[in-house]
Amino acid sequence: MNDKVGDVRIALLAALEKVTSETDIEQVRVQFLSRSGAIANLFDEMRSLPSAEKPAMGKMLNELKADAQSAFDEKKKSLSAAKIVGGGPIDLTLPGRPKPVGTKHPLMQTIDEIKRIFVSMGFSVATGPEIETDYYNFGALNFAPDHPARDMQDTFFISKEILLRTHTSPVQIRTMEKQKPPVREIMPGRVYRNEAISARSLVSFYQIEGLYVDQGVSFSDLKGTLVAFARQFYGNDVKYKFRPTFFPFTEPSADMYISCFLCKGKGCRMCKRAGWLEILGSGMVHPHVLKNVGYDTEKYTGFAFGMGMERTASLRYGVDDLRLYYENDVRFLRQF
Repeated sequence: MNDKVGDVRIALLAALEKVTSETDIEQVRVQFLSRSGAIANLFDEMRSLPSAEKPAMGKMLNELKADAQSAFDEKKKSLSAAKIVGGGPIDLTLPGRPKPVGTKHPLMQTIDEIKRIFVSMGFSVATGPEIETDYYNFGALNFAPDHPARDMQDTFFISKEILLRTHTSPVQIRTMEKQKPPVREIMPGRVYRNEAISARSLVSFYQIEGLYVDQGVSFSDLKGTLVAFARQFYGNDVKYKFRPTFFPFTEPSADMYISCFLCKGKGCRMCKRAGWLEILGSGMVHPHVLKNVGYDTEKYTGFAFGMGMERTASLRYGVDDLRLYYENDVRFLRQF
């Protein structure tokens, strides 16, 4: 009878090897594991054995039944896994179906490119908290106590002294407090303004600011740095100009313009028919700001600049609605 047990085991494994469908697997079950199958018949034959042989044979048959059930379940499981939605087995000779790979958001692409340019000029990257104090966001940056930016209509205040930063300039103060000149840093990050959402304004957006403080830093250094950046980012043939403006934390201050690269200075919708595009604000660091961080204003000077990433990306890609960057429309994002 031992030979019969071995023969049934071999026959079962051979039958399972040939299984390719649910019909085949059901036939194997009926042939070997049903109440009238080959294994059940072996149990019936065991009854005629001498009593001394029954325990050993019973153990052998139980092992056979357990092994057979395990092999049957494994084959059935693999058969189910091989089926596809439309039915039928998988053709393993077919080429794979690659999944589409996403790309970086256009704003992150813009930030990375600007960081690369300034790092190549010797700048380091600094970051700071988005929840700030009134001192770092306004006071240390020479904002007057009655400056409009301190008003609730322009700034998100959490409490009287705590707010959501309105620019990344507080990182400049924190950096200078910890580091003695020379300081050459750029500060990318998210900022918040209490403004109505429209095609040209958002309540939350990204900025990159830059700071360079050392002995003998002049406005010529500021212009040379920003012109080098503009030509790398917007193209070597770009024309530029600086127009005087006002910022509490710089003196003198200037907005930088470049010739519209869409219309080549002839005037279009993007440049509002002016032929020029404003790309950033800049200026020499105000002496009061340097004093607030303990720098010797007789020895050190510096310049600072800042630009909004949504506007910068829009100028580069010709996007006329800032809200598109945050709507997560795949049709828009796939263009970048």
